[in-house]
Amino acid sequence: MRIVVTSDSHRRVGNLLDIVERHIDNADLFINLGDGEDDVDSVLSLYPKIKIQRVAGNCDWGSTLPLWNTIKFDDKTVFFTHGHAFKVKFGLECIIEKAKTENAHICLFGHTHNPLCERIDDIYFVNPGAVCNGSYAIIDIEKSGIMAYNVSI
Repeated sequence: MRIVVTSDSHRRVGNLLDIVERHIDNADLFINLGDGEDDVDSVLSLYPKIKIQRVAGNCDWGSTLPLWNTIKFDDKTVFFTHGHAFKVKFGLECIIEKAKTENAHICLFGHTHNPLCERIDDIYFVNPGAVCNGSYAIIDIEKSGIMAYNVSI
């Protein structure tokens, strides 16, 4: 099962569209971590049937989307947020604590624009970087385990 994770498109709709078109046939789920709600809406107007989960970022003014969410995906608990509510620009302590309280196997966050894939206390922490800089992440969940990696367009 594959999750494609994006964040921080900041009006670079073309980059976001490139990512969706690259993975429309091999992604089981797209997750967008905010700062581009209007960009995602534009993509959804072209591809209304893609499966997507999303949260609001600090630049998604007036959004009615939640700041974070937790879902079950292929027997794994995925916690995702933009990251500003957990002060990720100043370290991972707050988000690590939240991921633990959510019993997450995978924690996704953006906001910093810096790609990251790191396993901490048996939780995969993934920051896809920024779509506006051509960066996103892929998470493959197989019986053998979880593989998370950053990708450039």
